Amino acid sequence: MENLNTAQPVIEQCNHIPQLLSVKDVGHYTGLSRSTIYEMVNEKSDRYDPTFPKKVQLTQVRVVWVASEVAEWINNKIADRLCR
Repeated sequence: MENLNTAQPVIEQCNHIPQLLSVKDVGHYTGLSRSTIYEMVNEKSDRYDPTFPKKVQLTQVRVVWVASEVAEWINNKIADRLCR
């Protein structure tokens, strides 16, 4: 019989599940419109921003962003303002 204690490290690794944000949530936190967000992640757009967090493709039609990356991007924008 398998020792149940071997599952403990896997459970510990899952204790911090990254939070995912919809485009609506990203817009709420950044103040950007949905279309601007999609333009900022589109490398072919004039509004492309390589510093903006990359989207995560969950399904063919559903994309999300990692909350911690969005927060880091916002904090970097605030820090840039303070350094000018």
